[in-house]
Amino acid sequence: MISNRVSSASPYQDLYIYHLEGTLARSTVICDDRFLGNWEEDRFSFLFFSEPSEDAINALLKSQQHLALLDRFQFPYQEWQGSELPPFRIGRLNIIFPWMETKPQGNSIPPIVLDPGVVFGSGTHPTTRDCLKALDFLLYEERIESAIDLGTGSGLLALGAARLGVDKIIAIDNNPLSVITARKNVAANKMEGAILVVRGRAEDFIDCALDLVIANIHFDVMKRLLRSEGFFQKKWFIISGLLKGEARAVAEGLFSHHAEIIESWIHEGMWHTYLGKNGSKSFQFHFNKGKG
Repeated sequence: MISNRVSSASPYQDLYIYHLEGTLARSTVICDDRFLGNWEEDRFSFLFFSEPSEDAINALLKSQQHLALLDRFQFPYQEWQGSELPPFRIGRLNIIFPWMETKPQGNSIPPIVLDPGVVFGSGTHPTTRDCLKALDFLLYEERIESAIDLGTGSGLLALGAARLGVDKIIAIDNNPLSVITARKNVAANKMEGAILVVRGRAEDFIDCALDLVIANIHFDVMKRLLRSEGFFQKKWFIISGLLKGEARAVAEGLFSHHAEIIESWIHEGMWHTYLGKNGSKSFQFHFNKGKG
């Protein structure tokens, strides 16, 4: 049980987002109290501020003339995250937010203090919560020494694994803002000795020799992961972010590799999460649906 009483206001109220064509120079440092972060996607940048910041954007465009302002948006933070962010509990895990005073009860595991900023992984999405359920289920029964979290976002799943006893975790994300956010959350929870956050593509790290792979990730990336030997060399897997048809294709491929789905979670018939164990044989992976 978690009681929640707000001790201070969330630092995130309205978000002011500036959509730029082009990416900022690597040496760019935005020293502005209003600046929340830069989300890069392909050849575009999304700069987040807590207040209107046309002056900062104009200065940036003047100094880096390869950039162009395409659009600007304003969202309440709650709308960006999809809902309010009350503290919550999944199994033995308590997740709290740094701007709230909370009193976890009946649990010897310290809470996870999470500041998701503006990246994925606040815990509101059903796939994130189902991955936490899968971690709690698995680590109640099994002792797992190492894991890799692919598409870590805020770092929540890596933190959950560490709180439940995994000794060594590599958390991977190709989004620079996610890497910054996850590192801050790892430090806030004093888990630097257990979790290493690295920027990179999931496909480039799937061959790391670790016991458990956690991948709550886009289906296009999932297909590439499941074509690699590295995925099936992991003893355990937790995979999510799958819609119904995608989940069926993934399950068929897993079975063809002699993998066993031990437990599954389905949210409202839409989002699917699998917890499973790999077998000893590996064959070429074929998808029955989709391309890529």
